[in-house]
Amino acid sequence: MSQIELSKTTKTPAKKWILTGLFAAFFIIISSIILLLYPFASKEKTDYFTGEHPVVFQGSQVANAVMDGDSVYVPFAFLQEHMDNSLIYDEASDSMIITTKSKVVQMPSESLSYYVNEEAVELQFTPIRTDNGEMYVAIDPLMSFYSFDYEVLPETGAIWIQQNGDSITHGTVIDGHKEKLRLRSSGTLQSAYVAEVSADEEVFIEQEQEDYYFVRKADGQAGYMEKSLVQKGETEEIVMAEEPVKHEIPEIEGPIHLTWEAVYTQNPDTANMPAMPGVNVISPTWFELASPDGAIKNLASVSFSEWAQQQGYQVWGLFSNAFDPELTHQAFTSFETRQKIIRQLLHYSQIYKLDGINIDIENVNPEDGPLVTQFMREATPYFHEAGLTVSMDITFIASGNWSAFYEREKLSDIVDYLVVMAYDEHWGTSPVAGSVASFPWVESNLEKLLEIVPNDRLILGVPLYARLWAETENGEVSSQALSMAQVQEWLNEHGVTPEYDPISGQNYAQYYDEAEKTTYKIWLEDSLSLKKRADLAVEYDLAGVASWSRYFADESAWSALAIEEENEEKQ
Repeated sequence: MSQIELSKTTKTPAKKWILTGLFAAFFIIISSIILLLYPFASKEKTDYFTGEHPVVFQGSQVANAVMDGDSVYVPFAFLQEHMDNSLIYDEASDSMIITTKSKVVQMPSESLSYYVNEEAVELQFTPIRTDNGEMYVAIDPLMSFYSFDYEVLPETGAIWIQQNGDSITHGTVIDGHKEKLRLRSSGTLQSAYVAEVSADEEVFIEQEQEDYYFVRKADGQAGYMEKSLVQKGETEEIVMAEEPVKHEIPEIEGPIHLTWEAVYTQNPDTANMPAMPGVNVISPTWFELASPDGAIKNLASVSFSEWAQQQGYQVWGLFSNAFDPELTHQAFTSFETRQKIIRQLLHYSQIYKLDGINIDIENVNPEDGPLVTQFMREATPYFHEAGLTVSMDITFIASGNWSAFYEREKLSDIVDYLVVMAYDEHWGTSPVAGSVASFPWVESNLEKLLEIVPNDRLILGVPLYARLWAETENGEVSSQALSMAQVQEWLNEHGVTPEYDPISGQNYAQYYDEAEKTTYKIWLEDSLSLKKRADLAVEYDLAGVASWSRYFADESAWSALAIEEENEEKQ
């Protein structure tokens, strides 16, 4: 009995130790798993801002400003990238150039004044300064030209810039564990924190990411917090007064029906000018760039303007770049030269009583396209201020010097009208005979253009001339441009009757000259062709039509191009 009892007393402690060991091992394993997997908050702190006077814009630091007393200067590169990509720096005048719908602003570097539409504005500080080779712009003068506001934030000295249309969502921090009342660099507690917040602190909610808000403190620092720790408040939209655009351009009754008057040496005798029913704008080719310093060749006539206006036509004087790419580059590179051209055109617009300006810039090196756009940005506010309608001639989208340089989408936002010169599908020296502007070619290219240009700002340019092609048996191809009357004379002379060509959508004629061993071909611009183009303008709700040029037309052209009645029926 005693042995049995002894045996029992020796076994009981062993079992306890075993159970205790198993429990301890289980506890260690579970604890290890918890320690390994539980998301303990990181205590690592990192800086949110870099450098002095950080610029906060659209939810992040985008640059650093420079402070000079109470004056805040922001980098030119920031303004150009984030606020206005049309800003330029003009090396010749050492100036920044700002253009708005109604103003042209020149801010010279290291000056105590700047110029708005050539009127000096005096300051107590320089609007432009350079630090460590980088250009900075005083922010206060900019508020006159852009819809934004800014604030220098307490403690951090950050510059918070907000634009018209931005929205702000308010929030309030709810009490919580200290480690959770921190703004994290990413949406997880294991990430470093950038700043601490306290209960009841007011913050701004800028983004949502799953279970986290991205919030900003009043001092500009921002980071992620769990949504459960932030009470979301109201959202308000920032509304600022935008610059009023005040310009009244001469009204035109009905759709625009423009015809160009080609003036090469002298103006036509108005006594011999034919009636042009339906036409409401004449654009004489009066002004041409003459030299790299911006001088302009002038063929204008006061008597012609007076005659045209007495007939009920508006006069839009045409200015061209002489279709010279090198001359264009030299003249348009400098702000001062561009301003000289603009001042001359303004002066001429007063002398010759113009209603509008038609800009015809062609054959420009593609890399100089932005210079052309900048010229239009700088010219249009002045022209509008003078009460002028501003139009610009463009081509269909294509490659090469005659087309690639046009920044059509930007230009359509600057001028009142773009006039697409929808012709020369086959140009004068083309190696292959063909239509000046076949109907399918015009329509397909028009549709592509309308993807980037608003239809109510687009005028369809149509040709009033045709090319008579000569193809010899040895393969030589040449052409000559004929007016509508000359085409009819040629048809009568050779006894040829045109037939409709479904491929071009035009009437077509062909004649073989036995003596010359030459085949002549011509795709006609006649009442049929012109009416189809006018109908196209109606179908696509364009602003009107324009024709090159009045000299090539016969009396049937004007009635064929008239689109007033069709537009009235459509409305």
